[in-house]
Amino acid sequence: MKIFSKAFKNGEKIPKKYTCDGQDISPPIKWEDIPENTKTLVLICEDPDAPGKTWVHWVLFNIPPEIEELPEGVENKEKLENGAIHGVNDWGRLGYGGPCPPSGTHRYYFRLYALDTELKLEPGAKKEEVVEAMKDHIIDQAELMGTYSRE
Repeated sequence: MKIFSKAFKNGEKIPKKYTCDGQDISPPIKWEDIPENTKTLVLICEDPDAPGKTWVHWVLFNIPPEIEELPEGVENKEKLENGAIHGVNDWGRLGYGGPCPPSGTHRYYFRLYALDTELKLEPGAKKEEVVEAMKDHIIDQAELMGTYSRE
């Protein structure tokens, strides 16, 4: 399984547009080679370099396996038209919240998980609830990492 973005390459800087210094919209994300027996996908974006804890920027679950990409600027609403459900980020909001490091260069990991089940969670679920529900159901996973530092 592979995950990538046309906005930035793995290990490269995330464009300002997708951060708190820009439009704060989600970058376009695409994936391929999803396992055949995948029932749903989960996308989690987090910053392990945040002070005090790993900061959750985006939780999106129950993405249908036939979906191959998310466009730029996914709406921050409970349920998307494709059926995917937003969890809550560490700002306490649904949907995507872009990089906004207080200092230095931070890493942002976009992790995609292929699951053999649909998660029985409500919109606004926390990352910890999603991770717990995914246990023993992960078939495959892929990772894309971007960096960002403020000017």
